Amino acid sequence: MLAAGMVVAGLQEGGAAEKKKKPVYGNKKKQQQQQQQKPKETPTPAAPAPEPEVPKAEEKKEESEDDWDKSDNEVEKATAAVEKLKVEESEDDWDKSDEEPAPEPVKASAPVAKETPASAAKKVAEKPAEKAAAPAAPIQTQPASRAAPVPAKANGKPTSAAAEESSSEEEGSSSEEESSDEDSDEDSDEDSDDELAARKARALQKIQERREAAQAAKSSDDLRSPICCILGHVDTGKTKLLDKIRQTSVQEGEAGGITQQIGATFFPRSAIEEKTEVVNKDHAYKVQIPGLLIIDTPGHESFTNLRSRGSSLCNIAILVVDITHGLEPQTIESLNLLRQGRTPFIVALNKIDRMYGWEAKPNAGFRETLNAQSKSVKSEFDDRVAKTKLAFAEQGLNAEIFDENKNLGRNISLVPTSAVTGEGIPDMLMLLVKLTQERMNANLMYISELECTILEVKVIEGLGTTIDVVLSNGVMREGDKIVLCGTDGPIVTQVRALLTPQPMREMRIKGQYIHHKEVKAALGVKISAPGLEKAIAGARLYVAQDDDEVEAFKDMAMDDLTSLARFVTKSGKGVWVQASTLGSLEALLTFLDQMKIPVFNFGIGPVHKSTIVKAGTMLDKAPEYAVILAFDVQIEKEAQELAQKAGMKIFSAMIIYHLFDAFTKYMSEVQEAKRKEAAPNAVWPVRLKILKAFAHRDPIILGCDIIEGTMRIGTPMGVVKVDKETGKREIVSLGKITSIEINHKPFEIVKRSQIGAGAAVKIERAPHQAAKLYGRHFDEKDEVVSLISRQSIDTLKANFRDQVELSDWAMIKKMKVEQGVP
Repeated sequence: MLAAGMVVAGLQEGGAAEKKKKPVYGNKKKQQQQQQQKPKETPTPAAPAPEPEVPKAEEKKEESEDDWDKSDNEVEKATAAVEKLKVEESEDDWDKSDEEPAPEPVKASAPVAKETPASAAKKVAEKPAEKAAAPAAPIQTQPASRAAPVPAKANGKPTSAAAEESSSEEEGSSSEEESSDEDSDEDSDEDSDDELAARKARALQKIQERREAAQAAKSSDDLRSPICCILGHVDTGKTKLLDKIRQTSVQEGEAGGITQQIGATFFPRSAIEEKTEVVNKDHAYKVQIPGLLIIDTPGHESFTNLRSRGSSLCNIAILVVDITHGLEPQTIESLNLLRQGRTPFIVALNKIDRMYGWEAKPNAGFRETLNAQSKSVKSEFDDRVAKTKLAFAEQGLNAEIFDENKNLGRNISLVPTSAVTGEGIPDMLMLLVKLTQERMNANLMYISELECTILEVKVIEGLGTTIDVVLSNGVMREGDKIVLCGTDGPIVTQVRALLTPQPMREMRIKGQYIHHKEVKAALGVKISAPGLEKAIAGARLYVAQDDDEVEAFKDMAMDDLTSLARFVTKSGKGVWVQASTLGSLEALLTFLDQMKIPVFNFGIGPVHKSTIVKAGTMLDKAPEYAVILAFDVQIEKEAQELAQKAGMKIFSAMIIYHLFDAFTKYMSEVQEAKRKEAAPNAVWPVRLKILKAFAHRDPIILGCDIIEGTMRIGTPMGVVKVDKETGKREIVSLGKITSIEINHKPFEIVKRSQIGAGAAVKIERAPHQAAKLYGRHFDEKDEVVSLISRQSIDTLKANFRDQVELSDWAMIKKMKVEQGVP
């Protein structure tokens, strides 16, 4: 075989030294299979080979006799194969595990080390994976003799023994290392916590210093655009009013710099000057503000009460009132929100063109158009204005027509307008400019530190989940790391895109947005970034400059939400509150707290199935509170179906007061049902004086007068007798009152004031009771009293507390002693 060029691993000089490596049985298996696959591709004819020189092998002084016996058998088979010119299959240990051994060239097997139980188990475990991988293995063209290295033995001992000793040593050392690692981990955790706290403190100090520097650097020469909100009842003309302002330049085919932003409309200085030219002749009053940002996204009235450390998102608001209807419920609610947020506002008395006989003068000033009206129209106008002033006075506010208002700080300015003809709109814009420039100059100075509020969370096709924000101060850039409040905790993400819609003349191009590298306050912008699905509308947004600031801003971002936890009842029993934004949630929770309605938990956004599941835990604790109050949010169909199946109630409304009315009506119905159920167990205290007995036997009919208490049908009656000598108490139970008549008229309940000359009372015993006779068991000298028990007292406390008078409680206390009730 050597002469034929075959290499025998066990007979190579220095082979033992080269092959003394740690055995890796898994690799051997794969290489053996690759050797077996090779003859299929490139078979080589078996050449006659001489018998191997056994003496050379004996010089190695190997002790494994079994292996040598196997190799001798193989040599004999190889010799027989040469004689018969037939290749026999080799019976190597590595091939015995194969179910379908592949043919391979004849070779002499080298001594193989015995397998340890651990290695055998390893081979069995690896076997299925190897079989699956074998067909996909690439066919190698290496000589078969180089297939698998043979593990050598050290000092005549199997390597497995050495491996066991080394593994035991490794286990001991590893256990020591693990214990030391645990100690070091605890120390490192403590160090990391302290380090994190220190880093956070430094970051907070850095943020504070930056804010102070930004405040110090602000100047009255550098003003930002005031942010204005439009509020009012449905159908008062909020959107129409804004549309009319937009149309001024658009009708001429020129945008005039007016741009439609996300959730807001921006009117630059030039557009304001052009629109107010009718009432500001020759630009006598100089407009200093760069423009006006009006938030016009529907349904965002709640943002007026968002206070960012004392300052509201809105600098000023326009409250739209229908002059033909006066103050309506939603208008009053908006008014209260403005007062709570201490937000300055003006009132647009809209729809003046609806008055009978009104002659319109499009886009004219208010005084100009009023002077042109007839006497009857002026009279009707004065009458409606007087009614509006009275309605505001009922809310505790003084109101005056804007050009007659001499004290802007104490009186609200009323600006009559028409969204259809444009009359009065120049006056409204001029008043907004004057108020903001003259009375809010300090609040409008531009600050470099970012102030940003989330208006809405929207899913946009092609962009995923985005947020619409109003940037009230500072600059935001593409790639900034932002931190904001989320329903499941703070959200940290990176700005992928800053978007605004096309200019107004191109608004018909749907889905097209202008990308910006950076945006400067004040404006509305859409932010596209990953991970915004759980963002909360109404919360603040922060831009972090480094990782330390991220940790600091996380706490600040969640403060808005965690601060509302004070409204959650500690008893664990209450309603579930769901609102659209953080601002509306705060407004609703505050109102419910004032109305003494307990709140179990709250959420923001649409009502999902998960909301029903969470709120459903109240079905076991207090079923009457298994209610969801949904304020200005959508309710998914699946959630509605699940709630009906579970027996839960969902009350949805756009106005807080409607929500409150619906809930209080439901609670009164629940209480009434509970009272009806508990009525048989409730015993009201009463003392009767017997005037005459009409029937002595069961049913007993007595003519009675009420000494004290209230007589009701169903009350168990009896007589309490006490032996004066022994003090022994005897209670004679007569039965229950089944009917009460006064002057032959039936009554369910009779108070002392109604009794008059007395009432006829029928008392019937229960079937299991023994009959009592008038004259034998009791007579006219005895008082007939209601028989109370511990259960009846508890029932009164639980269900009828508000109906039981103080005098009745005093009677119950006295009767408890008389009747021996615990």
